[in-house]
Amino acid sequence: MSDGRQSADSVAVIGLARSGRAAAALLARQGRRVYASDSDDGPELREVSESLRRDGVDAQLGGHDLARIARSSLVVVSPGVPPEAAPLAAARAAGVPVVSEVRVALDALQSTRVIAVTGTNGKSTTTALIAHLLVATGHRARAAGNIGHALSEIALANDPPEWVALEMSSFQLHDTPDFSPSVGVLTNLAPDHLDRYAGVAEYYADKQRLFGGAKAASCWVTNADDAAVQRMAAGVPGAHYRFSLAAEADAWHDGSGTLRLFGRPLCSRRDIMLLGDHNVANALAAALAVAVAGTEPRDAGIASRLGDGLRGFGGLPHRLEVVGETGGVVWVNDSKATNVESARVAIEAMERPTVLLMGGRHKGEPYVALAEAVRRHVRHVLVFGEAAPTIASDLGSAGVPLERVAGGFAEIVARAAEIARPGDAVLLAPGCSSFDMFRDYEERGAKFRELVAAL
Repeated sequence: MSDGRQSADSVAVIGLARSGRAAAALLARQGRRVYASDSDDGPELREVSESLRRDGVDAQLGGHDLARIARSSLVVVSPGVPPEAAPLAAARAAGVPVVSEVRVALDALQSTRVIAVTGTNGKSTTTALIAHLLVATGHRARAAGNIGHALSEIALANDPPEWVALEMSSFQLHDTPDFSPSVGVLTNLAPDHLDRYAGVAEYYADKQRLFGGAKAASCWVTNADDAAVQRMAAGVPGAHYRFSLAAEADAWHDGSGTLRLFGRPLCSRRDIMLLGDHNVANALAAALAVAVAGTEPRDAGIASRLGDGLRGFGGLPHRLEVVGETGGVVWVNDSKATNVESARVAIEAMERPTVLLMGGRHKGEPYVALAEAVRRHVRHVLVFGEAAPTIASDLGSAGVPLERVAGGFAEIVARAAEIARPGDAVLLAPGCSSFDMFRDYEERGAKFRELVAAL
């Protein structure tokens, strides 16, 4: 706005990655005056900005007009923008509300019901499983959110689905006030993102925003085996349902190889085509969430119908994905293991002697918590990237051979191929973000897959 006055329809969108560009397009279609900006300026973003300009968005790359942001009536922030960033500081100083792209999309999807998933690990797989089960039982459903498709992309569609399975990161929850999904799922809690949060309590506080709009009609699905989860959910209004690998619950693994839902057989453990016990927990959480959402009559046949759906789910890329076998060595891509706890879960899933590849950009967590899992499952550790010295120091007492690999990602995979023996697994479970070498964990995983294929 050139006259310096705040306009009731002026919105600033900060960050033009996938969610930001979708939010800007959605707001422009709604007739809002949109200013969108990003501190980066590369070929891909230039294409995005040109596309947005054709939609009537005033897009700026390589910086932000802080004065204009301060004059806006609303600021929409992408999840990758840190809370201390200058545009957000300018908005807060001027008293401008800051919300997530998810909040904007939810307001536009009044007729779509949402099953929301958060937690430290397992979010993406659980979200994808929920969407898969909804479709398998005859509903129009999509997965969206932190899983890869911005919710605003769904809102832009001419015929939005009945249901959305929505993965919510802590960053997205932070800026989504009064969130009130039809069903909310909390998979687990462990320290993460300590490079962005002052401490675990602050990180957990954002996770607790899942329950921000809780009311008597709400439904919650939580992990009975996680004490931190149960403390967080205690006293939250609504109906509570629990899943467990250790004891009888609304959905549980009975110890004899059978998954059960409300006491009825769901499917056999061997029917789930996913590695690791944590994926059994994800399957239980997903089936329970769909069962309590009211999409299906809760009769004797629901467990059988959802069990059939679980049998047809093949997993997600970059999450304990078997990408090849060469010379008797199985190569497993878990590039999505970007924190210590998810790396531990991946290591625990290995049933072969394992060559472990760890490294990337440090996120603030100590790696000593992996020592016991490494001792039990790993034959050799290769560390790389910016975090290599920290990982080597923290895991030096684990009692297994450990070496730092210099060079690029190709050198890391080549060294793993030299070390691995027939009968081994090579596991990429970085325990770090990818940003020292790659754009994101997906690019890192795709490069791993490509290098393994070349072997």
